[in-house]
Amino acid sequence: MSTLLQTPLHDCHVAAGAKLVDFAGWDMPVQYEGVISEAKAVRERAGMFDVSHMGRTWFRGPECISLLERVTTNDVSKLNDGDSQYSLLCYDNGTCVDDLIVYRIRSDVFRLVINASNREKDLDWIRSHNEEGVDIHDETFDTAMIAVQGPQAVAIVNSLSETGLSSVPKFSTAEASVAGVPCFLARTGYTGEDGFELIAPAAGASRIWNALLGSGVTPCGLAARDVLRVEAGLPLYGHELSDAINPIEAGLGWVCSKTKEYIGSGPINEMRTNGAPRKLMGIRMESKLVPRDGYRVFVGEREAGHIASGVYSPTLECGIAFAFLKSDLAVADSPCFVEVREKLQPATVVSKRFLKKD
Repeated sequence: MSTLLQTPLHDCHVAAGAKLVDFAGWDMPVQYEGVISEAKAVRERAGMFDVSHMGRTWFRGPECISLLERVTTNDVSKLNDGDSQYSLLCYDNGTCVDDLIVYRIRSDVFRLVINASNREKDLDWIRSHNEEGVDIHDETFDTAMIAVQGPQAVAIVNSLSETGLSSVPKFSTAEASVAGVPCFLARTGYTGEDGFELIAPAAGASRIWNALLGSGVTPCGLAARDVLRVEAGLPLYGHELSDAINPIEAGLGWVCSKTKEYIGSGPINEMRTNGAPRKLMGIRMESKLVPRDGYRVFVGEREAGHIASGVYSPTLECGIAFAFLKSDLAVADSPCFVEVREKLQPATVVSKRFLKKD
């Protein structure tokens, strides 16, 4: 039996009585006090997540932009120093290797954050296309990453730093000390709320975590994170993205450049032009029942598709989900049914962005 990897904050989770589970080979907190209370803390105040299991990688060299323009779908060349960008890695056939965030430090220095479950696969894939000889260094095990999210998150992180962080624009980055620990901060997140994601040396992680805890930030687990990202309409690899899913049918054409050639651009542009046979939509239940991954969706008497991710939303107080539906049946505000334990339960097809915020 293989030993689970532990983040630098593992002892903090144990001390807090978190329920720990195996997630992508890491011993991670799935919840502390409870999923609903943790999700509400993020929506109403501020919550924090240990996301140190995610991959963190440096790219250095004069040909960084050339490599990243070819292997990622979004327009890396449009980034200025300090900017960040959501993007995808795709195979030659247009399906997804993974999604990721690209951070430009300088024209010859970039940082990438990738999914924990795909870290080795993604890096092997990028290295196999590294014709430019860009220096790629995986810093995952040398650092920790903490996401602080919620309407009070920016103010709290700012209060723990001597640098004015409130003025950092969304999707931009900064370097500053937080609780006396040097950090790379990005005003990004995976919850639909404002906040920062902090990358810091592993040795200083617990100091930051405890300072945030002392400032009233609620520790949150992976279960609350899943609820929050579905409410915000954000995809998860293995559900809304995979090696069998084209970004166009997942509603991610906006991160696929129309002006450059990249790996997979041919099939992606072809589907963009000809139309996708199915579309990712939102499903809002008329009850608190949770529509689980794989459940069938019906529009009228026709089987329309299946659930990709489903959760109970404490914000909307009902079950919500993403579902891949046949394009002719993927019409917002249409009544539908979800088959839950062999019974058809009423629901509505809606936009997959359940939570609409500026």
